[in-house]
Amino acid sequence: MEYTSGAASWQKAMRRAVAALLPRRPRQRRPGWSIGVPLIAAAAGLLFTTTATTAGGTALREDRRPELTQLIEDRRERVAASELRAARLRAEVESQTAALADTDGPISAERDRARASELSAGFTALTGPGVTVELDDAARRSDGTLPKGATNDDLVVHQGDVQAVVNALWAGGAEAMSIMNVRVLTTSAVRCVGNTLLLHGRVYSPPFKIVAIGDPAALQQALAGSEGVRLFKQAVEHYQLGYSEQVSTVSVPAFEDSTALRSATVPR
Repeated sequence: MEYTSGAASWQKAMRRAVAALLPRRPRQRRPGWSIGVPLIAAAAGLLFTTTATTAGGTALREDRRPELTQLIEDRRERVAASELRAARLRAEVESQTAALADTDGPISAERDRARASELSAGFTALTGPGVTVELDDAARRSDGTLPKGATNDDLVVHQGDVQAVVNALWAGGAEAMSIMNVRVLTTSAVRCVGNTLLLHGRVYSPPFKIVAIGDPAALQQALAGSEGVRLFKQAVEHYQLGYSEQVSTVSVPAFEDSTALRSATVPR
């Protein structure tokens, strides 16, 4: 019995010694969640309250594309209504001017002088030999992929492409020109918004049709010598954009935009 009791004491002593040599586990700290959860819940509640107040019963992430489409359509209707009203006013002015010209010599003389300038100013519709140029975006692939090495920007007609054709035709001696059947002058601005054309307050989608009256041979030679047109034709080969030239008898309408003088330069 004494031997057994001594052995047990010896085993306890050994366990205490081994325990003393082993590293103690660190005391577990209070989890951060116990403090963070109430704070997160309070922040979420504040966020939900602010969102509900801001929304005012409406959806904040509602798709606004239909609203934008309606806005564009409303503006187009306003422009069309304004153009009709302007046309009626011009007709009234012309009618009253004609009536006064029958009895007033100075008014009659000024009217005749203005009519003599209408042709060169572009206020008369013209028909004659010329060239029709058409630019178009590249056709989209059925699987939605792009040609190798191309971006979406490479597959559309840009403002510089249209301007290059217009400048070349003026340089080739064009007597009159229209874009999308709208008469343009040498001072008309050609602007693109995305892949659409903005001309005299209206938006046009490709293909863009440019008609010029003049010597067809001289017009085509000017197109062939234009650096901008040459670069576009290279894009036509690489990315399958659309480009065509056609010689025929063409017609351009009269200029119908505002004739108000915005600026002038005094020659020296």
